[in-house]
Amino acid sequence: MKQTPHQEMIIVDGLQYSNWDRSIFQHLLTGGVTAVHVTITYWENTVETLQNIGKWNRLFVQHADLIMPVKTADDIRLAKRLGKVGIIFGFQNCSPIGDNIDLVEIFYDLNVRFMQLTYNNQTLLASGCYEDRDSGITRFGKVVIQEMNRVGMLIDMSHSGEKSTLQAIELSSRPITISHANPHFFEPALRNKSNTVLKALAQSGGMLGFSAYPLHLHNGSDCTLTEFCTMIAQTVELIGIDHVGIGTDLCVNHDYSVLKWMRSGRWTKETDYGEGSATNSGWPAPLTWLEDSSGFPNITQGLLDIGFNQEETAKIMGQNWLTFFEESFTPADQAELHIASPQAAYDMQNA
Repeated sequence: MKQTPHQEMIIVDGLQYSNWDRSIFQHLLTGGVTAVHVTITYWENTVETLQNIGKWNRLFVQHADLIMPVKTADDIRLAKRLGKVGIIFGFQNCSPIGDNIDLVEIFYDLNVRFMQLTYNNQTLLASGCYEDRDSGITRFGKVVIQEMNRVGMLIDMSHSGEKSTLQAIELSSRPITISHANPHFFEPALRNKSNTVLKALAQSGGMLGFSAYPLHLHNGSDCTLTEFCTMIAQTVELIGIDHVGIGTDLCVNHDYSVLKWMRSGRWTKETDYGEGSATNSGWPAPLTWLEDSSGFPNITQGLLDIGFNQEETAKIMGQNWLTFFEESFTPADQAELHIASPQAAYDMQNA
């Protein structure tokens, strides 16, 4: 049977934080998702993060027919061939490393490939987007950026302030990402990004993942697929086709206690409602066209309907992420040699 254009594509979701179980993995497969960046930390410390990695290692054993870990871009290609979903680990905060620079490489060796320098608040590395004053990248932040560049861990500034984000772009020797956010011109949420940031991101070779989280969309949960795809088209006009992808920020099957953890962690005794007001006291209603990952074909069709051709749509739906990961997940010395593994490096040096 001939495959649809969507089925032929490599589909990458730049971020999700769902209540992972077999049914959600099956939704990903039904939606044709080849790989997904999963959040394994919000406010967790080092030990708690290691425990979360342990839970994922159990899931890889229990659901080996559906999912597999991703260390390199080639692992995503392998997942496509095997009909599985590749799982990419990421932190939405820098809390797991505390004040210890050595933990960057240790977590990289445990397959962590993304780390946000902040999650809304000021951290030891940078300022979050909810702070009244953005003081920029800290002394510690500068050396963490260097270390992330060295080992091949992506710098993610999705929840960071504007000054911190622009400084991270400038300080990083490798392109960074904003894995799940939207243009401020589409919806003026605190987490959405200005044209200045978007242009700097693209000019440096970075990647933006468009978020489907309703509070970051025009008309919220009533945002239509056409509106979402029009936002993508307008952003492509601004920064080009090669620097955009999807980062849905889907949070499927979580109750309100998880939302409170995401927003408030352990840093406040109050309920933090984030941007807006106390009306943001619960999960927003899901988008009708993306209630879960099985809705991914709707995005592909929406992009085609809005006027993107099949090649452009394939880039947005995953090829751009794959190209970006090709270099980003590779340690700096190997990236310079354009090789894929330590064994290949050894072979080249001893040829």
